[in-house]
Amino acid sequence: MDASREPLSEIELAYGRFVPRQFLHLLGHNDIRNVELGQQVECKMTVLFSDLRDFTALSESMSPQENFNLLNSYLMQMEPVIAAHGGFIDKYVGDAIMALFPDSPDEAVRGALAMLGKLDEYNAGRQRAGYRPVKIGIGINTGIVIIGTIGGKGRMDGTVIGDAVNLAARMERLTKDYDVPLLISEYTLYSLENAAPYSIRFLDRTRVRGKQDTQSVYEVFDADPPQLRIAKRENLKLFEHATACYHLDDIPAATALLNKTLEMVPDDLAARAYLERCEQRTREAHPHDPGLSKEWHEVYEIGVPEIDEAHRLLLVDMSALANAVRIGAWSLAPPLMAEIQFAAKAAFTAEEELMFQRGYSFIALHTRQHERFFEYFSVLRAEIESGGEDPQYLSFRVKLLLTDWFANHMVTADRHFAHFLRGRTSRAKT
Repeated sequence: MDASREPLSEIELAYGRFVPRQFLHLLGHNDIRNVELGQQVECKMTVLFSDLRDFTALSESMSPQENFNLLNSYLMQMEPVIAAHGGFIDKYVGDAIMALFPDSPDEAVRGALAMLGKLDEYNAGRQRAGYRPVKIGIGINTGIVIIGTIGGKGRMDGTVIGDAVNLAARMERLTKDYDVPLLISEYTLYSLENAAPYSIRFLDRTRVRGKQDTQSVYEVFDADPPQLRIAKRENLKLFEHATACYHLDDIPAATALLNKTLEMVPDDLAARAYLERCEQRTREAHPHDPGLSKEWHEVYEIGVPEIDEAHRLLLVDMSALANAVRIGAWSLAPPLMAEIQFAAKAAFTAEEELMFQRGYSFIALHTRQHERFFEYFSVLRAEIESGGEDPQYLSFRVKLLLTDWFANHMVTADRHFAHFLRGRTSRAKT
């Protein structure tokens, strides 16, 4: 090795501990000296936030040195797990981790489960040493982000911004409300190559500040203790039926089903949290609108009249199907489902062809979400045609998997494509 190069290599390695090399590569650089303020690129990204639970209360009983020792010992456990699954840590914020997975949402979910497995090992060591175990919450979301540099002449930093980042942070915060360790968004669920290996259940709808539509939240519970994990799987439909009743404002039915869930799965803390919400809702004097129908809004438009009109009609048919199922008008369901499948295929194909013609960089992500839509539509169609499910449960499934998903898809993925068509997006990197 050239001795004259050794000091520079050491400096580059030192900088790499503060600025991830993967971050530089995403910006198109290998050398940090070439990075300039304001450089940016759009990327498909899965964003992971994790946070130590009750760290403030825990730290109050420790000295500053003990606080740093705890943080560093914990973070040293997590960093190699994230790296082993294709991710890198963008930043630490106190006891929180923000990690990025550029290649695969599946790797992000597997990485999160591995983090929870590593946490069990870490806690076993803490208990042997006489310390309290710690808990973490992890939130994951997938979408298109802008990665780049911000700051001033004397100090700049790399950062990632976008709605996808905000929603990932929201997922992490929601883990506290339900006392569950891992939540993913519907965007991550629909972007997975294969969701079958995971234990996933619908958990809630949440509104994100500044957004018109609510977002679906899903719990991944593979890291639960074996007995609890098995019980949740066996009673999955019972829990989801209870949440459907809650969101359709049938609080008495939701309460009864949640009590039955807790009889079968006493340690289901999410079911307990829902039961508390039912008690609060019972004390309220006014009903809530279940919102099975969606009205067309200008924000859904991408500016291509033929596609926008197809989208509008799809939303009408989806809303009609949800209402028909709820009132038991079963004769209306088959033609509506046939029309939805045909119209969605035509609209999505037209979108993808236009994306290909215009050289849209994120066509693979968009196409994956379309494919996953048809997979879930097939499951839902079979449930409706079987005639063995409760109409209220099925109507909420239509709302969740069709109406709400489609509205959110239009205001995120389709809207980004609309910006691309108008020349309002940054240089993209896939």
